Amino acid sequence: MLATSYLAEVFEPHFGDGSSLGLHIEYVTEQEPLGTGGAIRNVAAKLSSGPDEPVLIFNGDILTGLDIRALVTSHNDSGADVSLHLTRVEDPRAFGLVPTDATGRVTAFLEKPQTPEEIVTDQINAGAYIFRRSVIDTIPEGRPVSVERETFPGLLASGAHLQGMVDSTYWLDLGTPQAFVRGSADLVMGRAPSPAVPGRCGDRLVLETATVAADAKLTGGTVVGAGAVIGAGARIDGSTVLAGAVVEAGAVITDSLIGAGARIGSRTVLNGAVIGDGAQVGADNELRDGVRIWCGAVLPDASIRFSSDQ
Repeated sequence: MLATSYLAEVFEPHFGDGSSLGLHIEYVTEQEPLGTGGAIRNVAAKLSSGPDEPVLIFNGDILTGLDIRALVTSHNDSGADVSLHLTRVEDPRAFGLVPTDATGRVTAFLEKPQTPEEIVTDQINAGAYIFRRSVIDTIPEGRPVSVERETFPGLLASGAHLQGMVDSTYWLDLGTPQAFVRGSADLVMGRAPSPAVPGRCGDRLVLETATVAADAKLTGGTVVGAGAVIGAGARIDGSTVLAGAVVEAGAVITDSLIGAGARIGSRTVLNGAVIGDGAQVGADNELRDGVRIWCGAVLPDASIRFSSDQ
């Protein structure tokens, strides 16, 4: 079951009914955003599982090496109402915290810590859950609900058993373009191993029908999409160039996302930039530090620079 909302129309043409992936996919599209908990409740009528059977739920913007069987085993062994995949992060200040006791049972759901004293654990919600089917029916219907701020704390307060499974597998929140580029590079380089990546792991992945000049240099897990063209002497590191994009001679691109059908002019330098589909960035520009060019926009030659010509 795929619960969709924003850009819902792009999923079904790509995945179809799932048969090519060995799956059966049905789509449930929200008429208005329902939040993480509301989205789960919105698909309840489509579920065929019994009231005590497990339902696996995954956030759609997470890249992870989670051992799903291990999570299912942990859920069954603990007898939990809900089980959560938890991961440890070096700096938990940007996340809500999920402390557990010695048995792995969740003891609290804490908002993002504001002071060092509030950092009581480095464990955070990793966005993969197993719900007892009957628990889903307790989520309010027809309104936005946050599973993190409302559903889970409410279940805990009512005495429900919430179990956490902590592991050290690869995990990345893909909520920003920069994270998407990093995740793509990690897949190509094998830091996040996946059978979905064709060929061997390495510094680059060039899809069929793409054209790369002999002296162009692609490193750091760069991906070049189908039909894209990379010009002579171009250097691209840790970036994603989507289908049909053109990178002209001598361009230097680092940690950036180049949209489908976009064009990057000769000698242009991009570092941490996002270029929308069909946009045109002229020659001799310099875009850095999160600059975004909207889809279809045209940036003339030598119109933006971040550093001196001296």
